[in-house]
Amino acid sequence: MTAASSSGGRAGVDPLSSAAMAQPPVPSFRPLIFERISSEESRGRIKAFLEAMRRRRTVRDFSPEPVPIDIVDAAIEAAGTAPSGANRQPWKFVVVRDPALKRRIREAAEAEERDFYGRRAPAEWLEALARLGTDWRKPFLESAPCLVVVFRMDYEPALMADGTERRAKNYYVHESVGIAVGILLTALHLAGLATLTHTPSPMGFLVEILGRPKHERPYLLIPIGYPAAGAQVPDISKKKLDEIRQLA
Repeated sequence: MTAASSSGGRAGVDPLSSAAMAQPPVPSFRPLIFERISSEESRGRIKAFLEAMRRRRTVRDFSPEPVPIDIVDAAIEAAGTAPSGANRQPWKFVVVRDPALKRRIREAAEAEERDFYGRRAPAEWLEALARLGTDWRKPFLESAPCLVVVFRMDYEPALMADGTERRAKNYYVHESVGIAVGILLTALHLAGLATLTHTPSPMGFLVEILGRPKHERPYLLIPIGYPAAGAQVPDISKKKLDEIRQLA
């Protein structure tokens, strides 16, 4: 992203008012807080982080044991530190713990997935999924004690001084939300929780079930919890460094 990611404005001026739009706000700055560490400590930190991330796996078998909501909230707050286009922060994280809501989400997702696996998915896609052992059944949407549904906002409604509403456009929305989700998954993993990224297609049913406003669009559904006893994961591997990095 190349758009500015800092924001500021004059005291008492609504940045979305017609007057502010006519005259852009004056940027405000403050000293950077940055900890410079030695190369030795830097290598130690990144090595420990890499080893921890190598143990991260997508989990589909969850224990019903509740997860502390303050841990989930802290991970979401960490996700909210992500950079975003023009610092618009075009995301919303909806935490679902109610069993009835989780059941409705599972039923709606399985209806879409049944159609996907049975009719819509190209053979090449199904072949790629075969090694993961997935199908239309999504019991983790109920068994996981917590779901976080991530919504993106391409715009946000802003009420003008004359009572009318305008759409305040957001920028680099997919990139921004994707970065935030990466931080969220990392934070949850480092907090000792297991996750799964699920994208039923289409996902419009999440707007209705969760009563979200029209400017929010489903981006990702993340079950969160502890792995069930005896949980297994696909025997797969990640690409090596020389396969994903090229020096120029």
